[in-house]
Amino acid sequence: HSAVSEQAGKTSACQGCPNQSLCASGAAKAPDPAIEEIKVKLATVKHKIVVLSGKGGVGKSTFSANLAHALASDASTEVALLDVDICGPSVPKIMGVEGEQVHQSGSGWSPVYVEDNLAVMSIGFLLGSPDDAVIWRGPKKNGMIKQFLRDVDWGELDYLIVDTPPGTSDEHLSVVQYLSAARIDGAVIITTPQEVSLQDVRKEIRFCQKVNLPVIGVVENMSGFECPKCKNTSQIFPPTTGGAERMCEELGLPLLGKVPLDPRIGKNCDEGKSFLSEVPDSAAALAYQGIVKSKCDLRIPHSCCHRAGVNGLT
Repeated sequence: HSAVSEQAGKTSACQGCPNQSLCASGAAKAPDPAIEEIKVKLATVKHKIVVLSGKGGVGKSTFSANLAHALASDASTEVALLDVDICGPSVPKIMGVEGEQVHQSGSGWSPVYVEDNLAVMSIGFLLGSPDDAVIWRGPKKNGMIKQFLRDVDWGELDYLIVDTPPGTSDEHLSVVQYLSAARIDGAVIITTPQEVSLQDVRKEIRFCQKVNLPVIGVVENMSGFECPKCKNTSQIFPPTTGGAERMCEELGLPLLGKVPLDPRIGKNCDEGKSFLSEVPDSAAALAYQGIVKSKCDLRIPHSCCHRAGVNGLT
């Protein structure tokens, strides 16, 4: 925010900064021209969904991948999955396209296709090895996300799903800023049932409010585990404070669904297979399908979404 304040570039804290004269001149106040360029580029994308969570390890990438597969199960629906987790790009592995190359054409970078109607883009495709570390500061991450949104030839899409890292930092601010003029539909928030996760997820919801990013709803991931032998359900992550359900009631947000733990989800992610195709009748697969088809969902607009101050996708 210092770049847009009247004292930008003029305080003692600014001394020695290479951008001091730029900030003091007021030139930094001008909007980034990339915002308008991205608006034009994404004009052919009907819906843009960001998958967020303040907490790491709650299954954002797994959810994003399965959501993409679920939407793309309709052959007439064009879907793309963009991985903006710059330091931990796991989407290529989960989608079974690790080691694929990104090609450049006159119309920009070509994404990698999992199916004829399911495209993927990730920094993981640009690394020499999956084990290579990306050690970048904020501005370089910002530039990479800008390139993904502006320079990838997404073509005509029904859904662009953006998978993000945990937190409320550079990547999240960049996505919101660059999509601000392109009519972003909103965020799906992922949490697990325990309070340690929920307290960080509340921060993420507050972030959405501060940057005017609509919240489509919340998904409780890893919600109970049913033993395949005795069929008893165990709460591996106990909802000691009421879980996502109570949080949604308190904050006036839709709970889109609860996805139970299933070891086969992790196995399919490691093997790069679609869990929804491999185990379509499992409780977790049915929960994913229910999330896509629910009333406050990712396909059907419903008045309750708007009454709650939340965007359903039209």
